[in-house]
Amino acid sequence: MSDPALAPIPTIPLPRGPIPEAPPRARKPIEITIDGKAVSAPEGSTILEAARSIGIDTPTLCYLESLTPVNVCRVCVVELQGSRTLVPACSRKVEPGMVIQTDSERVRLSRRLVLEFLASSVDTSTAPAMRGYLERYGARPERFGESPATVAQPVKVDNELYVRDYSKCILCYKCVEACGVDAQNTFAISVAGRGFTAHISTEYDVPLPESACVYCGNCIGVCPTGALMFKTEYDMRQAGSWDESRQTVTDTICPYCGVGCDLTVHAQDGQIVRVTSPLDHSVTHGNLCIKGRFGWQFVQIQKAPESVNEKTAAQAK
Repeated sequence: MSDPALAPIPTIPLPRGPIPEAPPRARKPIEITIDGKAVSAPEGSTILEAARSIGIDTPTLCYLESLTPVNVCRVCVVELQGSRTLVPACSRKVEPGMVIQTDSERVRLSRRLVLEFLASSVDTSTAPAMRGYLERYGARPERFGESPATVAQPVKVDNELYVRDYSKCILCYKCVEACGVDAQNTFAISVAGRGFTAHISTEYDVPLPESACVYCGNCIGVCPTGALMFKTEYDMRQAGSWDESRQTVTDTICPYCGVGCDLTVHAQDGQIVRVTSPLDHSVTHGNLCIKGRFGWQFVQIQKAPESVNEKTAAQAK
């Protein structure tokens, strides 16, 4: 019989080695045709990835490489031979023999209408990518009304880190995905309501400080329209001093712990105005915690001037 004294103690976990991983499976090439060009795309890739591999700039609003596609903006739709409807390029996987048109008149009409509907209902003043798409497709949102329908909403300023301006929200679901299983797993926000009443909300629509929000700011990092914005940026925009042409961008490492998160520091006139993280970094994938994204104020704390007594004492030494 084995000695009971040698049995493992339940309260002390046994040391474990690294979890074995299966070797990556080679993905066979899939032959398709995009805009008349033969393309070989790896098995499992999307139409969007295949199109970008040959330099085709397909517009997207709700898509991000680090998030699960949710197919809600419908700006990336393309024409697939044999399909009754246009298909979303961001989520539709390639299949052998596909014949795809990414810039047909049907595709351009669909994208133009979607952009017009969106821009006629929200404020796009802080969405440069979307403004570029409007110009690219000749969209005229003013024909659906002279002013966006949602701009009457007041800006939600209930904390010192970031503000929420839902008059700019296009319901792309990016913030919900970043707050959920794709990044933070906090589930502080979700889409509430249906149809015209659909909106981003905390649980039971409580104020943000009373919700489950941990202020990681990952929702800000993925927002494409400026509906979620750093409080520093918001205040500077209100004062008319925000000017990206005068800003410098510097990559560094977060100083708070040993994880090694990569930071991109945005500074204007020698002062940090916001912090982001690159999507292609192997540690963060664009995500940060509250310290990494908002805890940079200590860099800008200036030492108070010495009093006369302190100067006299220093000279006496």
